[in-house]
Amino acid sequence: MIPGTIWLFAERRVTDETKRYSDMRRPMQFLGIETSCDETAAAVVADGRTVRSSVVSSQIDQHRPFGGVVPEIASRAHVDLLPDVVEAALLQAGLSWDGLDGIAVTYGPGLASSLQIGLRAAQALALRLGKPLHGVNHLAGHCYSILLDPAVASPESVLPLIVLLVTGGHTMLVRVDAWGTYRLLGQTLDDAVGEALDKGATLMGLGYPGGPEIEKAARGGDPARHDFPRGLRGGGAGWYGALPRACCFSFSGLKTALRYMCQQHPEYAAEQERKHLAASYQEAAFDALLDRLERALAQEAVPQFACVGGVARNERLRAKLDALATRCGVRWYTVPPAYCTDNAAMIAGLAGHLAGQGVQNPLPDDVQPNLPLCRT
Repeated sequence: MIPGTIWLFAERRVTDETKRYSDMRRPMQFLGIETSCDETAAAVVADGRTVRSSVVSSQIDQHRPFGGVVPEIASRAHVDLLPDVVEAALLQAGLSWDGLDGIAVTYGPGLASSLQIGLRAAQALALRLGKPLHGVNHLAGHCYSILLDPAVASPESVLPLIVLLVTGGHTMLVRVDAWGTYRLLGQTLDDAVGEALDKGATLMGLGYPGGPEIEKAARGGDPARHDFPRGLRGGGAGWYGALPRACCFSFSGLKTALRYMCQQHPEYAAEQERKHLAASYQEAAFDALLDRLERALAQEAVPQFACVGGVARNERLRAKLDALATRCGVRWYTVPPAYCTDNAAMIAGLAGHLAGQGVQNPLPDDVQPNLPLCRT
């Protein structure tokens, strides 16, 4: 049974402050809701591109003592935070409830208990307001997040596109020929790169979340000091269904190498030595990403790529991607840092764009924790 606060939220009256903007309705104003993991987020996006508000409440402090996301803690926090986060998004956008044209919500992939909170709230809102409900794949939202940068001319101008998607739970290469149509080129066979960074930070005695902590520790370190494995070198086929080995990733060997190094060389725990260790570990992870991305660009003969997801905020990774684009003579698209990590603007934006194109978005009856972006 869904907690009563979610259903009560749908019955709230419009405040006097939002009523002042009741006459400002614009076409295709979508409210997005994102609760797939440990960020409670809501946003309002106009016509799939213009972010009128984006509110994200992070739960990092609640999960830090455990070194990772605890699903029960995450779902309870979503229940507490979501009503105020949604109202804050409406206020920032200067809209009343009647100013919305649709509700968009993440229905997978993600933590089942967290996804349930967002989906049931969105269903209640859509029913109460008489607005259409649009289900959005979380990974498709990340791919679309490059369109939240107003400097990008149009959704069509970036196509065809290869996307390197790097998050805490996913690492994959995807070809996008149309928004809503995706072809998987390669993916990790074990940990995502974000997981490898989190676990690496734990092994080095750094904090949580691991990616930002390793990036901070690596500043001033020598990325060539230690030679870590890059995983799955060489070509070949048939490593994961129909996916070629050349475009797949593996970070298990990298993580194991770090563990043995830390056990055999306790002197690396000293601050100066740990800088070199963090820099070398991070460099190996990113070299593996760029190696497969370069192969995919050559294989698909696509003149542009993008890097999306939480790991895409890393400054060292962005510098290496910039160098790759220059070397290969292709264009690449980055995501504004605020939209790299989980957010609702990418959910509302994709739903609004597809609706404007007349594409039918899913009408989810239930969450799909293992929802794929595309099938091999």
